[in-house]
Amino acid sequence: MRHNEGGMSRDRRIETFDLMRCKARMYCNVSLEGRIHEVSKQGLPVIGMTLLMRTGPRSFTNESAVIGIFEKECAKIDGCRLMVAYSNNLTFCDQSLNYSQVKLMSLTDILVSPHGAQLTNTFLMDKNSSVMEFFPKGWLKLAGVGQYVFHWMASWSGMRHRGAWRDPNGDECPYAVDDRRCMSIYKSGKIGFDEAYFSEWARNVLNEVKARKLEEAANKTIASTSSCACG
Repeated sequence: MRHNEGGMSRDRRIETFDLMRCKARMYCNVSLEGRIHEVSKQGLPVIGMTLLMRTGPRSFTNESAVIGIFEKECAKIDGCRLMVAYSNNLTFCDQSLNYSQVKLMSLTDILVSPHGAQLTNTFLMDKNSSVMEFFPKGWLKLAGVGQYVFHWMASWSGMRHRGAWRDPNGDECPYAVDDRRCMSIYKSGKIGFDEAYFSEWARNVLNEVKARKLEEAANKTIASTSSCACG
């Protein structure tokens, strides 16, 4: 996937991810008929914002503060629903304890999450959904091209990658800043937060998603991938 060994065109990749999304929802019996036009009590489109948290490496140092920032911005948008989940506590299909991976992602318009394997689930969201990604200190300089894999996946699967925040603070490395040995320290680092930056970023993405959903609701011509006929 990182190097596109299949050599598929962008349109073919979109079709492939559409099929996988559809098959996953069918397999898990997730039916979201009409969700794209779901409205809140105020008559405005519902926006699902999910914080998909990690524990251990690449988790937030102060997750309650991060949750609070996004809660505050979500509360300013009529129709915004904030969901908080942990990547190590979700089954693929079973919903007996909480949302499954497939159901949670299918209800998500904006995914907020640190860089990590849990972001593989982004393709389970409806197309045009948004991804906000977070990195610990040191990754931009030392992690190589692999750090962009979920940016690429978002493009391949029809998502909108809304950028990444890279923590400027973290554990110190005893070597030079560009010494690759530092990556062994940074790889599993924790992620801090910047309240002003996170608030503005969340506000901008929420407003863009709200505008898009309002336009779709007005036109009512956008076919929802929630009800897919993949056979």
